[in-house]
Amino acid sequence: MIAALLLLCAAALLSVPHLLVRIERLRRSPRAALFVWQALSLSAVLCLLTAGPIAWLRPRPLPTVPEVAVLVVASVASLGVLVHLLTNGHHVGTRIRAARDEHRQLVDLVGRHEGQHTRVLPSERVSAYCVPGEGSRLVITEAALTALPGDQLAAVVAHEEAHLHERHDLVLEFFTVLHTATPRLLRTDRALSEVALLVEVLADRAAREQVGEVALGRAIVSLSEAAAGSDLTPGVSAGAGAAATRIRLLVADDPAPWQTLVLYVVCTAALVVPPALVALSVP
Repeated sequence: MIAALLLLCAAALLSVPHLLVRIERLRRSPRAALFVWQALSLSAVLCLLTAGPIAWLRPRPLPTVPEVAVLVVASVASLGVLVHLLTNGHHVGTRIRAARDEHRQLVDLVGRHEGQHTRVLPSERVSAYCVPGEGSRLVITEAALTALPGDQLAAVVAHEEAHLHERHDLVLEFFTVLHTATPRLLRTDRALSEVALLVEVLADRAAREQVGEVALGRAIVSLSEAAAGSDLTPGVSAGAGAAATRIRLLVADDPAPWQTLVLYVVCTAALVVPPALVALSVP
């Protein structure tokens, strides 16, 4: 029964992240790894969404007990995921946009304007972060300007500009919606932390191309204890543990091409599963 296969595939796809978070080597291919995380979540959601309709499309005159059980589970799963997907998508997007608008107005009010989108806050805390979205802002404190040497300050700016240019906030928002739409018993919250870390590594790679790994590594250490805005607004500082991981990845050798290729193959295979199973249900 295709509906049962869809449910089993969804469970399998949601179990993979429990293993992926233990493979630190994948972080050396941050962009490909991000695609894999997104593909696994999206594929699992699609499997759960289609399981119910597929189960109802093939009614039997006298269904067996297992078929009735699959029909009930598939229907509940599809309806539950659909409701969570719609409500979470609305709430997450609305909450984040409202918080960013409020934050943008605040830094515009109290911060010193340096150019079109850079604001300097009168704070004694060494910090730097970005406020993405329409009317984006790059925010740096007075303490950071005083404490950081020129090369480290350039690294901070390059890192935050990478977040803004590549719209990493949309990656995090999309993954958060998919992640919270799946059943709580099957998902791991470490997935959110891993995706956030990969986003930071991507910004580090972009900044490294401009300022070099030495200046960037020192900037990460300097800001590792500082706040970096909201939990959905990435910044150079992300805590001592994450900072140590990012520095290790900063100096690590680039992965072999085959590793990146394998990750993209996994990503493609995950996305093919739902439509392939649905196609099998077509008479």
